[in-house]
Amino acid sequence: MDENKFLAERFEAHRTHLRAVAYRMLGSLSEADDAVQETWLRLHRADTSNVENLGGWLTTVASRVCLDMLRSRASRGEASLEVRVPDPIVSREDGVDPEHQALLADAVGLALLVVLETLEPAERIAFVLHDMFDVPFEEIAPLVERTEAATRQLASRARRRVKEMAPAPDADLTRQREVVDAFVAAARDGDLDKLLTVLDPDIVLRADYGAAPALGSRKLHGATAVSKQALTFSRLGGPELVRHPALVNGAAGLVVTRAGQPFSIMAFAITGGKIVAIDILADPERLRRLDLALLLPIS
Repeated sequence: MDENKFLAERFEAHRTHLRAVAYRMLGSLSEADDAVQETWLRLHRADTSNVENLGGWLTTVASRVCLDMLRSRASRGEASLEVRVPDPIVSREDGVDPEHQALLADAVGLALLVVLETLEPAERIAFVLHDMFDVPFEEIAPLVERTEAATRQLASRARRRVKEMAPAPDADLTRQREVVDAFVAAARDGDLDKLLTVLDPDIVLRADYGAAPALGSRKLHGATAVSKQALTFSRLGGPELVRHPALVNGAAGLVVTRAGQPFSIMAFAITGGKIVAIDILADPERLRRLDLALLLPIS
């Protein structure tokens, strides 16, 4: 077999894993694909004849590429943005397709990815590799240029922040959908009291409009503030906005359209039967890059 073809086949066997790693590290599907492509280019240029564990070698290379991308993002000031909602993985409500399932194998909710966006690059790399993919700290340390003990501290700080800011969601999808439907109905009917019954008192709403002018607060705290915003949005949007049930990162969510075109994607984090977080991607440019065609006919 041709050597290049053999190398390509070996790489393809690891592509899904590498994309899953990169998505968790970057929160961007397009950047994750770029990182995987750069990993392939580096493999193609490298001498791997003495590499015994190609999967581990590729994971390290992909992680180094992602770390460079995160540091570049920070140097451009993107990390300082108040709200950056990661790219959601949107599927039909009747099930996650196999490609998406591979990316969501360990239930990576959008609320968790939002918290990961707040971490320093080295913290994020250490947490994702160790806590999500069981990579030993001794292998992560050289990558983040820290001692093994310091690398443990990086992951520990990240773990504490995740625990504080991204509570574990309810597992029952049917119950999740009931809560989301109750939220939508209460907002449509202008019923503040019913809205307050489905929202956690400490709910956080985050909305990412990209480069568009700010449409009200980008980040809201508390059930009262979020309820008022939901009522205002429902009143101003009127019948032009259509809400399509969908799975967003494996949880009950909505794709909102206007005149048949994607207007926003809403992800809900539900814990104890209450909505604890709503993350909204309403950046027109990023929405255009997502493949939502199969979701729009849903009524």
